[in-house]
Amino acid sequence: QVQLVESGGGLVQPGSSLKLSCAVSENIFNFNNVGWHRRPPGKEREFVARINVGGVTHYGESVKDRFTISRDHTKNTLYLQIDSLKPEDTAVYYCYGNILSNYYWGRGTQVTVSS
Repeated sequence: QVQLVESGGGLVQPGSSLKLSCAVSENIFNFNNVGWHRRPPGKEREFVARINVGGVTHYGESVKDRFTISRDHTKNTLYLQIDSLKPEDTAVYYCYGNILSNYYWGRGTQVTVSS
């Protein structure tokens, strides 16, 4: 059974940085794409970033200047580096992976940006 487990969230101050991790239970190269979505409080889930099996990255328009997605295939782990955090980045961050039309999701990690 495929499992994805996020970690690294927390309460941080505006302007700081944070790196989220997502541990994947199988070879990360088995997935066509792995990536991140987020759900701000009271809002719909939104796309953040993804990286495909070939290493090509794609970012949501609202985050592309401050977020960096990466992966470590030796650890089967996906990362999301977030710089210059803003209060509007407050959300539950979910990692996902898809193998063709099958999508797998983690349970999320909470990021709260507040002074």
